[in-house]
Amino acid sequence: MTKKKKKLTESDLMKYEIAEELGLVEKIKEVGWGGLSAKETGRIGGIMTSRKVKNKKN
Repeated sequence: MTKKKKKLTESDLMKYEIAEELGLVEKIKEVGWGGLSAKETGRIGGIMTSRKVKNKKN
């Protein structure tokens, strides 16, 4: 059975971009999103939130 490829949303793309900026892409490739620590996940979420707020203001 093969996995269906999910269409990436704007939020998904932002999440990958931030993960790359934080140097977490290799870890995500190895262990998946579930393998990130709470601190790493929270950091990504916090940056996403601040960017979304900033984008709404512009």
